[in-house]
Amino acid sequence: MKGEPTRPSGFVESLNCAIEGILWAVKTQRHMLFHLIAAILVMVAALVLRLTLHEFALLCLAITLVIFAELVNTAIEVVVDLVSPEFHPLAQRAKDVAAGAVLLATVGALVLGYLAVSRHLFAGEVKPGLDYMRTTGNLAIIAVVVVVILVVLAKAWAGRGTSLHGGMPSGHAGVAFSIATSVAFADVGLLVISLAWLLAAMVAQSRVLLGVHSFWEIAAGSLIGICATMVMHLAF
Repeated sequence: MKGEPTRPSGFVESLNCAIEGILWAVKTQRHMLFHLIAAILVMVAALVLRLTLHEFALLCLAITLVIFAELVNTAIEVVVDLVSPEFHPLAQRAKDVAAGAVLLATVGALVLGYLAVSRHLFAGEVKPGLDYMRTTGNLAIIAVVVVVILVVLAKAWAGRGTSLHGGMPSGHAGVAFSIATSVAFADVGLLVISLAWLLAAMVAQSRVLLGVHSFWEIAAGSLIGICATMVMHLAF
């Protein structure tokens, strides 16, 4: 019938459909616009920092990863709205999982971006090969990532609370004590180490005072943060 969309008959039409899809996402999705602006800023920063080819490749991979995930998330949301215009728990789950994919891609992009520019941020710690990843600063970041993953697994297993509010164990306490433990392994002096542990304790106490977590949830998160971080530093 006249006016109905037709299937693309060739490569050029297929390419045009793909471009139209990207343009539609940029026009209708605010996050896509933010991602593209961020990509431009990252490219400018790469030129200013005079990144190597491999470092620039990491940034390109990070940008592509985030934009790809956002496009897939947009497509899933459109399909879900089409087949389930009314609210349905499974439709909400589909959207949540798709948004989770974007979040995961963003975290991965941040890690790739850090790997690309860290040599310029911490010039004094540059070492050959993977030895650079064993410096105190990099181990601290890796330890935090490991702690967050362990907390997510524990929350999924316990099945209590939400990702950012309540539940066993406390993610805030885990991250806070992970950072404090990494500071203890750094050559920063007793005063800085003491302040780091005091701040971690204050973060944990605030979660109890706000009624978000119980003492045992705080204790479990703190233990995960301390133990996982100690293992990372002592092993590597």
